[in-house]
Amino acid sequence: MNPDAPLPLPTTRLRRLRHLPSVRAIVREVKLSAEKLILPLFICSGKDLCKPIESMPGHSQLSVNLLAEELKKVADLGIGGVMLFGIPPAKDARGSDSLSDDGVIQQALRIVKESTPELLAITDVCFCEYTDHGHCGVLTEKGGQLDIDNDATLELLGRQAVSHVRAGSDLVAPSGMMDGMVGAIRESLDRADYQHIPIMSYAAKYASSFYGPFRDAVESAPEHGDRRTHQMDPASGVGQALREVALDLDEGADMVMIKPALAYLDIVSQVAQQFPGVPLAAYSVSGEYSMIHAAAERGWVDAKAATCEMLTAMHRAGAHLLVTYAAKEVAEWVSS
Repeated sequence: MNPDAPLPLPTTRLRRLRHLPSVRAIVREVKLSAEKLILPLFICSGKDLCKPIESMPGHSQLSVNLLAEELKKVADLGIGGVMLFGIPPAKDARGSDSLSDDGVIQQALRIVKESTPELLAITDVCFCEYTDHGHCGVLTEKGGQLDIDNDATLELLGRQAVSHVRAGSDLVAPSGMMDGMVGAIRESLDRADYQHIPIMSYAAKYASSFYGPFRDAVESAPEHGDRRTHQMDPASGVGQALREVALDLDEGADMVMIKPALAYLDIVSQVAQQFPGVPLAAYSVSGEYSMIHAAAERGWVDAKAATCEMLTAMHRAGAHLLVTYAAKEVAEWVSS
């Protein structure tokens, strides 16, 4: 072998696909778009209230009468829809405001339909925002300890979903991870002649450390204990997530969601592969949003670049829809 002979040059050069911006653009396979984004909004009772959420820069609790203005901004940006979370004027052990036709979310839904009827209105169906104990259902005592009564909660979830749809919800999203929740809601909706309303289940929702800012936003930190008895263990294998998704689909879920997204891209990918054709959402949660903003404030990351990279990864993993607190910013970025 001649040591002075020139080294063989590569025939295949993938850098050819990267050299020019125009070439990079035409071969790009994953692209963010505004219509695939869902913006969560926090609605409170009262009037003319806009309460900034300290741990979520750029977000506030909005009173119902200020909602229309925000909705018009969202619609003008071409964002796919909004997901509404309510903070009631008073909380009790059963989360009664969530069941009331004059509850805070029901009032908000009527505003959506009056001001921006073309905008998809999604409602979170759960109880943690409405209960004085901060848990996702009614409590019962077992062995001297309080625990969620799964089966007693199911009937209430069905009633909540029907009340939301009656007020104008286009799509209900149960998030409490109660066994049988999708089936109970589907039966209640069908019985009320709402067979056309789809269910997007939080099929694999983990007991994550990334929810802190959200709990500030809806004032729902558990009064005692935690939510590990019903939300999934972050260290559980992918098989458990696939079982949860399969069960929810069997019960009548039309779409499924993985929450959180960033630390669970393996779950997003596996669900996308195992259930082709099932619309899949990834929820980029409050902790993910706030971490980027905190780092950007210190000059450690570029907020736009980091946010778009994170959401692109979720889309590439297989998510069709992205629930993100950065929806307005991203919609502006991708349209410019």
